[in-house]
Amino acid sequence: MLLGCSGDRLPKLDQGATILAFGDSLTAGVGTNKEKSYPAQLSRMSRLEVINAGVSGETTRQGVTRFKTLVDDLYPDLIILLEGGNDILRNYPESETKANLASMIKHASGKQIPIVLIGVPKKSLFSSSASFYKELADEYQLVLDDESISDIIKSPSLKSDSVHFNQAGYQELAERIFQLLKSNGAID
Repeated sequence: MLLGCSGDRLPKLDQGATILAFGDSLTAGVGTNKEKSYPAQLSRMSRLEVINAGVSGETTRQGVTRFKTLVDDLYPDLIILLEGGNDILRNYPESETKANLASMIKHASGKQIPIVLIGVPKKSLFSSSASFYKELADEYQLVLDDESISDIIKSPSLKSDSVHFNQAGYQELAERIFQLLKSNGAID
């Protein structure tokens, strides 16, 4: 479900605002080229700068330090956080993944930078997002999309392999995130 809990509206992004799309291979655009990744497509839709900070194969453990450095260096107006898939694939403890994501969220919150959290499904074909994404969204009052990755991954026509999307899949993800930003007041 696409959640924007009552009062979780995002601040309106001005022209010239910067969005940091942080994550792993699904952010990097593995399965297509970088120009067709979801951040590139979202940038074209929103007419805002969307920085693709996706690193294929990254775990949340690796991402914590990189996240903090990027946030401190770039000071974006909004962050889209799509991380944790590699932790799930490698059977890392959910408590560790949740703690690492919480560390990222707290760092951004301390700088008053809003985060949109994108949930990643558990390791089974027809799974919904891992429960810790909703727990984090509730605890930190974040806008959460806990359906898009699960929905797209179930559609063979939107995938380049068992885990990654093709151009059409990344287009679908970009459109869903665009609508989520729009419905929560970040863009017109």
